[in-house]
Amino acid sequence: MPGRADAVECRELTHADTGYTVCEVDATREDLRLFLDHPETGRRLGSFENLRALLAGQGAELAFAMNAGMYHPDRSPVGHYVEAGRQVKGVVRGAGPGNFGLLPNGVLCINDARVRVIETERYIAQAPGCRDATQSGPMLVIDGRLHPRFLKDSDSRYVRNGVGTSADGRRAVFAVSNRPVTFHAFGRLFRDVLQTPQALYLDGNISRLYAPELGRHDGGFPMGPIVGVVDRGGD
Repeated sequence: MPGRADAVECRELTHADTGYTVCEVDATREDLRLFLDHPETGRRLGSFENLRALLAGQGAELAFAMNAGMYHPDRSPVGHYVEAGRQVKGVVRGAGPGNFGLLPNGVLCINDARVRVIETERYIAQAPGCRDATQSGPMLVIDGRLHPRFLKDSDSRYVRNGVGTSADGRRAVFAVSNRPVTFHAFGRLFRDVLQTPQALYLDGNISRLYAPELGRHDGGFPMGPIVGVVDRGGD
């Protein structure tokens, strides 16, 4: 049956009168990775259904997935992207228009048994050698503090999704709001409730989630990068 991965836990929670869907992944036990193109056709996967079909052909299942970073109209990543050790796009530095350029932004870095959100300049300095990496922005939480430009009384509200990681790199927590929220409110969810000292905004408005244990399989326009947990059923 789908969703057999036993170290992925999805749940609903409410914080400050807003509902969220949260999925927690134990990186020491689960195969968390990024996906962009079909390895045979070279075409963008673009959807959870296409990713499910790809994995099924490999004898595996998709236990969890979420859109994983901003992308251009051709669905290529806006920022740095590495998949299975192959760099598709280098790190993008400097401020710019839109949420991605609201510095500091950051990188989700995935390796075997460890996952980290790293602010971009630190990522450049540390050169952590991620197996998979996706750059997005802005950072939501940096060393336990909210992004300095978030305003509590902002009127910019969207459905938003993001990821936070624990200090030891063992735990990744993905969340999507069930209604439009501000950056400030979304950052407080990661800082105060999910207790992740580093957290990164992945996108807004097009935010989508695949969580079979909750019966959730969001559709919509084709996506760019996707983050997911691969379940090989005990391999």
